[in-house]
This record gives sequence, C-alpha cells and structure tokens, in this order.
Amino acid sequence: MAQVTSIRGFKDIVPDEVGKWHYVEAGARSVFSLFGIREIRIPILEKTELFVRGIGETTDIVEKEMYTFKDRGEDLLTLRPEATASVLRAFIEHHLYETDPLVKLFTIGPMFRRERPQKGRFRQFHQINVEYIGQDDPRIDAELIFMLMYLLQSLGLESLNLEINSLGCAQCRKPYRPELVAYLRNHDGELCQDCLRRLETNPLRIFDCKAESCQKILVDAPVMLDTLCHSCRHHFDTVQQYLGELSIHFTLNTRMVRGLDYYTKTAFEVTAQSLGAQNAVTGGGRYDGLLKLLGGPDMPGVGFAIGVERLISMIPRSNEDFIEHPDIFIAALGARAQGYAFLLAQALRRAGIKTEMDYSPRSLKGLMKRSDRLHCRYTLMVGDDELDAKNASLRNMATKEQAALHLSSVEEDARSLASMINGNNRKPADASGEKG
Repeated sequence: MAQVTSIRGFKDIVPDEVGKWHYVEAGARSVFSLFGIREIRIPILEKTELFVRGIGETTDIVEKEMYTFKDRGEDLLTLRPEATASVLRAFIEHHLYETDPLVKLFTIGPMFRRERPQKGRFRQFHQINVEYIGQDDPRIDAELIFMLMYLLQSLGLESLNLEINSLGCAQCRKPYRPELVAYLRNHDGELCQDCLRRLETNPLRIFDCKAESCQKILVDAPVMLDTLCHSCRHHFDTVQQYLGELSIHFTLNTRMVRGLDYYTKTAFEVTAQSLGAQNAVTGGGRYDGLLKLLGGPDMPGVGFAIGVERLISMIPRSNEDFIEHPDIFIAALGARAQGYAFLLAQALRRAGIKTEMDYSPRSLKGLMKRSDRLHCRYTLMVGDDELDAKNASLRNMATKEQAALHLSSVEEDARSLASMINGNNRKPADASGEKG
C-alpha cells in the first residue's frame, strides 16, 4: 500500500524543532504581559463574508489565495488567511468594547493561503497577531512599534530594518487616487497584467507589485505623503517624534503599502537582509474604519502580524539549544530492579524531575549508551543485587563521576535524588503533585 504523505505546502513541526517554537511563543507571551496585552483564541474557520468585507474583495488573498468551500448546509466557509478580521469579529460579537477604552489582544496560531510554496512560505503558516482597539492616539502607534522591536530584539534578532509610511484616510485619498491613476495610465503599456487589473480596482496595491517593470515605473509615481490632510500629517509626525524619543531607528518608505485594504494612516514593516527576496518579518498598521465595516462600533484600531516560520528561521541558535533533556536515566537490570525503577521513575516525575528509563532487556552498556544519546544529566544504575544490598550508583554523565546512593523506599529515594539533582534549590512536590 502506498505511503500517505503530507499536503504540499503543509509542514510537520517535528519534536527536535518544537523547542524553538516554545521559545518564541514564551518570549512573546512574556513581552505581551509587560504591556497588558491579553490572549484571545479564535476559530480557524469563519464565514467567507468576513474576509471579503474585512480584507477587501479585490485583494490577491480574496481573489486567489483563500481556502473556501461550502459545508453541508450550503454555507460558504473559509480557513482564516489572516487573524485581524477574526479578532475584530470576536471583539464585536462578545461586546469587548464595553470592557475598557483601549482593548489590547493577541493571538497565536495557524493561517491558510493557497500560495505557491517556496522557501520560507507555506500554505499553512503561523502568525503572532497583536491588536490595540479603541483609541487613535499616535502614541499608541509608537508604543505598538516599540513593543514589536523590543520583542524581536529580546528573541535575539539582529540587523533589522523598520520602515514606516502613512496611508492617510479616505479624505486624503480623494485627491490622491486620480493623480496616481493618471500617472499610471501614461505607463499602462509597461505594467504587468496583475497591475493593469489593479489599476481599475485598487491602484494603491500596485506599489506592492514585485515585478521589475512595475517597480521602475513607480520610482517617479506620486506618493500619498504629499496629499495627507492636516489630521493625518499631525498623527504621522507625532508617531515619528515618539519613535525618535524612544531611540527606535526607522526608514521612511513613501512607497510602502500593506497587502490588505483595511489599512489607514500609520503603516510599518520590519525586514531582514538575511531572508533574501522574501525579506519581510512582520508588518502592520492602523485600520480605523475596519470595525465599523464589520458591523461593529466606529472605533479605531492598530495592529501587526509576525510570521512565525520566518522569525524562527532568523534565530541565531540551533534547534539543539532548545531541546529539553532528561535530568536522569534509570538503568535497571533484572526483573525486580525494573519494577523498582518503574515506581521510582513515576515518583521522580511527581517531584518535578525529568526522568527516562528503558523497558527492554538491554545490557548495562546498552542502557548507558541510550542515556548518553538522550543527553541525560545523570544515570542511576541499579540491579537486583543492588536492591538486596540497598545500594545504587549515581553517575554524572558530564564529569563521569559516580556516587553511592543508599536505597530506602521509593518515595524516600525519589526525595534524595531530587535533592541531589536540584542542589537543594527547590523543594520537591509532595504526593499530591502540588508544590510544598
């Protein structure tokens, strides 16, 4: 029978890789707690209408990339391609706007887009999303960007480039759109097919095109910053002022846009040279009209999304550095010793000691090899004869030193071993599993 393999673009995260994921997720949760950002967990499946309204009907995501299907009830459903629309749907549905003037939320989980799989890009990928909802003060934008850079640096990332821009508001875009369209129509023979289509539906998205011919045209294209209204100009100037006072270095990129229609005012992106052509690590911005568009109150918001796979690929440490190894391996020889070792292993685990043993009838040499492969800190060697003599040997696998351990009862032996391994730094758990 033929082997069943994973779906193209969907990647397994095997045990040796998971430690790095834990490191990133724990680091994110730690930083978010400093800023009062609370977790929300959202479904991976939503009504398709949510993303069509929230992301934009003419975006590449909605037009080309979503996993959409009808369920048995003929409802049109979509695997979430991004998290912001889902978070805001939950924010509205559960009336979270009644809890605080500024609600700070984060979520971590998988997203789905049917893109062409390539290095660093998958059809199931993972994001860390943060949303600040309820206020439009430019200091909130600055705080969010500061927190993002602090998080990335705390995870060990270096050589990052922060780019910022302002996409203005609906008032700013009224004079800007016809000016941009007029310029692009003079070069429509040089635009790619996708950009010719965008010229009719969403001309601002042409700035996001990676085609070399389109990029050349855009060098002299008019930019949004030149048509910002007074309010948007003041907002953006204040964001830049506070980033400067926080010593956050940034580059002004007047041609940067975000890939989703809902962005307004502040937009930002963090890139890394080490990633090559697909160099974006994270991006985000303000989306002041999105909540109302989704049927909620007219409240502003700002947020970002970090691609976890790309983030993990940049961490300058190997997977091995994040693997948790056992504290102790019990090498038991003989039927009675195996029985004792089984009970001792469970007592040690209850005491908070990471413990391994082998249930197969191996020789002592074979057991020691397994302990070494598992990178155990200690190995306890005990056989039937040692049980009778009430003595066992504890070997430090790094120094190769051995110490005699007097055996008493399973619980007493577990307490003695836990004390030796932990160096009396913490009390072992009692029989109920709770800390004493």
